Amino acid sequence: MTVSKIMLLGEIGVGKSSIVRRLVFDKFEMQYTPTIGVDVYRYIVPIPEGGTHNLIVWDTDGNYAEAIFRHVYMRQASAALVVADIARPETIVHATKLAEGFREQMPGRPCVIIMNKADLVTDADTVNLPASSVNRSLPLLRTSAATGQNVKHAFEYAAAAIRRRSL
Repeated sequence: MTVSKIMLLGEIGVGKSSIVRRLVFDKFEMQYTPTIGVDVYRYIVPIPEGGTHNLIVWDTDGNYAEAIFRHVYMRQASAALVVADIARPETIVHATKLAEGFREQMPGRPCVIIMNKADLVTDADTVNLPASSVNRSLPLLRTSAATGQNVKHAFEYAAAAIRRRSL
């Protein structure tokens, strides 16, 4: 059994809590309740080769911005899922900065940008990440906490990346 700490980072209102509640409880609530500080969840990912990978998911308050990297919450983080609201371009810019900050502070650890609320845009809509040297290597996944689209996949992807890094 492997245990890893995954950070959910992003601005207020991008859907971090909705994503983790969809993952853990398979529920979506329309009522918005902001996270104060951090909420911690556990999710078990089955490993294809056998066994399980326990993810301890830290759902952080969006008020921290880049200061989160100086916070005790980040200690021993194995990976980060940085969440943006696909319908709010300014959150995409912020998510990219957070992802770059995570990579600088936690070199070599997996980091994925999650474009949440994919149910609010059509497939024809394109998402442009800000120009940056790190963007070319950042995995980008579209999710919808409302429908459940790719939510489990995002965490399974992160768990697999953590295991690859450990080899």
